[in-house]
Amino acid sequence: MLSGKRILLIVTGGIAAYKTPDLVRRLRERGAQVRCVLTAGGAQFVTPLALGAVTGDKVYQDLFDLTDEQEMGHIQLSRDADVILVAPASADVLAKMAGGLATDLATTALLATDKPVMVAPAMNVRMWQHAATQANIETLKSRGVTVIGPEEGDMACGEFGPGRMSEPLDIAQALIDFFHGGQPLRGKHALVTSGPTHEPIDPVRYIANRSSGKQGHAIAAALAALGARVTLVTGPVTLKDPIGVATVHVETARDMLAACTEALPADIAVCAAAVADWRTADAAPEKMKKDGKGLPALALAENPDILATLAAPGKNRPALVVGFAAETENVVGHAVAKLKKKGCDWICANDVSPETGTFGGDMNRVHLVTGSGVEDWPPQTKTQVGERLAQRIADHVTAGADATGADAE
Repeated sequence: MLSGKRILLIVTGGIAAYKTPDLVRRLRERGAQVRCVLTAGGAQFVTPLALGAVTGDKVYQDLFDLTDEQEMGHIQLSRDADVILVAPASADVLAKMAGGLATDLATTALLATDKPVMVAPAMNVRMWQHAATQANIETLKSRGVTVIGPEEGDMACGEFGPGRMSEPLDIAQALIDFFHGGQPLRGKHALVTSGPTHEPIDPVRYIANRSSGKQGHAIAAALAALGARVTLVTGPVTLKDPIGVATVHVETARDMLAACTEALPADIAVCAAAVADWRTADAAPEKMKKDGKGLPALALAENPDILATLAAPGKNRPALVVGFAAETENVVGHAVAKLKKKGCDWICANDVSPETGTFGGDMNRVHLVTGSGVEDWPPQTKTQVGERLAQRIADHVTAGADATGADAE
C-alpha cells in the first residue's frame, strides 16, 4: 500500500515519541522506506539506537554535523522523500513551522523542503486549545500542510481532552489515503484566482478593494491537498504562496485574465478573486498633482469579466466553473442572478458588509448556489471553507457531473 514510498519522519519532543518505533514498523510493513530526524527534545523520549534499529537507516540529529552534511546534507535530506511526516508534532515545532524558523536540523529541513508535509500533533489539552496553537494550525493548513488528529482521551499528564497523538495504525492509514484514496483530484488541473486587483490611476495611486486573498489561497491549498495540480493567479496580497501550488502574481484585471487564459486548459476553475469592476480609462504616466484648480476628472472603463470569460462555451471551458459573489445585501438573491448571468456552474455567495469582518478577516459564511438549489454553510474559518469547497468539488468531479453544472447527486 506504501510500496516504494520514501517517508522522512521527524520525531520531536513529547511523551508520544515512545510510539514512533511502532509507527516506523507499521509504515515499513506497508512497504514504505523510513528515514528519521530526531530532535533534542525527541531524544529525551526515544533513542537514536531504537529508531535506527527499526528503520535500518541512519538517524539524523545535528544540523552542524560535518559528516552528516557531507553524506546527506539537510537540503538533500529534506527533498529525498515523497512526504515529510512530523510525529509527534509538538506545540513548539508547529509554532516554528508557522513562523518559518530554522533553529535545528528538523526545522531547517522543513523550511527547505519542496515536498508535502504532514503533522500529527501531540500535546497537553490546554496547549492544543490555546489560541496561538490554533492560529498556527490554521496557518499551516492554509499552506497545504496536512494535519492528522489529534485524538481525544486520557493524557500522560492526567488530564483528558483533545491532544493525544493519533495511533500508529491511524497515521499509517492517513498516509495511504494521502497517496491513494485521499487524493481524488489527482490528475486534474485546477485554476484558482485570489485577492484584489489594483487598477492604476497614476504611478502611485490605484483603484482597489479590501480583499486579503485569504479565501482564494485557502481554496488553492485545499485543492492541492486533494491531489489537484493547482495554478493560483493572485492579485497583490501579503500572503505566502501555498506549498505545492504554482502561483502567478498579477496586478490588474487585464493581467489576471491573461494569466488565466495562459493557464488553460483546466478541469476546474474557482474565481475567488475580488476583481475591480472598473479601471481608469487613461492612467496618468506621472504622479498627478494638486494644483488648486479643483478635482481631476477620472474617466472609467469597464474591466473584462474573468468569470464570464472562463465560463463561456468553448473547447477550453473548464468542466466545472465556480464563481464568488461578494454582496452587502440580498446575498443569495444576487448570487442566483449572477449564476444565470455569468454562465458558471456554482456561485459561492458571501456577505462582505463591514460588520461581518469577512474582508481581511479569518472567518467566512458561504451560501453555495448550484443548479439544484442553495446550500447554507455555517460560519467557518476560511481554511475550513476552502476544505469544504474542495471536497464538494472532488465529490462532484468523481461522481461524473457533466459540464452543464447539473449536480450528480
